[in-house]
Amino acid sequence: MFNVYSVPLTTLVKEFELEVAYRSSDYENIQLTVADVARPGLQLAGYFDHFEPMRLQVMGNVEVSYLQKLSEAERAMTLDRYCAYKFPALLITRYNAVDPVCLEMAKKHDVTVLRCHESTSTIVSAIIAYLSATLASRITRHGVLMEVYGEGILLTGESGMGKSETAVELLKRGHRLIADDAVEIRKVGNKLIGSAPDVVRNYVELRGIGIINVAKLFGMGAVKAENEIDLVVNVVPWDQHQSYDRLGLEDQYTDILGVQIPINTIPITPGRNLAVILEVAAMNNRQRKMGYNPAKEFTEQINNLVGEPL
Repeated sequence: MFNVYSVPLTTLVKEFELEVAYRSSDYENIQLTVADVARPGLQLAGYFDHFEPMRLQVMGNVEVSYLQKLSEAERAMTLDRYCAYKFPALLITRYNAVDPVCLEMAKKHDVTVLRCHESTSTIVSAIIAYLSATLASRITRHGVLMEVYGEGILLTGESGMGKSETAVELLKRGHRLIADDAVEIRKVGNKLIGSAPDVVRNYVELRGIGIINVAKLFGMGAVKAENEIDLVVNVVPWDQHQSYDRLGLEDQYTDILGVQIPINTIPITPGRNLAVILEVAAMNNRQRKMGYNPAKEFTEQINNLVGEPL
């Protein structure tokens, strides 16, 4: 069960530079909890079955012009019933004037009214994208997230396995750091987006040296705010009694927030260059996404050579 996140309406207003035409008494406390945005169509015609009052309501040219064709008494009755649902706010686009009757009913039911100059489709799609990312389900995982050859690699494993040292080696090779130690993972659509908590962003802890600021030490090009997670690499101590996949014929996956992500388990012994292994893993993962599997190709060549399946 994941936590339910919210976005203050004041934050949305600031983010999109919206004009506040009427500020409700609870304006500072209004929270948006769903990413969907609604345009009242049937509701203005009096049909409120399945109406979702938790959504931000948006009126554009169509809704405004429809209301103008109603008599003042009909507008008052329609908007009175509509605003009685006490939705988070009403946003009027294209800087359409706020109808006096609409403003009166908004004040009656204490509903915030906002305005913007953007077209309805533009602002609606932008707000949905913003809310989807901000309200996404999320968890925090221990590990290091790096961008290696464009692939988001989440490096996991027990403390002391050398994850941070590997991150520094990858930084020297020109790759980028997203998060060290704590990785905040958000589910946006069918993708996982990883980032660092604000307090530890751009910092790496190296045992024996301490905390380093990657952005100042390696330059701003060595860090990135967030990245999609394409592959999980789990490093484990080498165990001679444990069998490890040597061909990679079968893809292995791990479930994070309901999303299946490819995972490689890498046994570590002294002397193994984990940074190089991660670079190869990143390139190999990209090849697999493009439909090429070297393990299958190798097996087919062996089968053709011996004349029978292995």
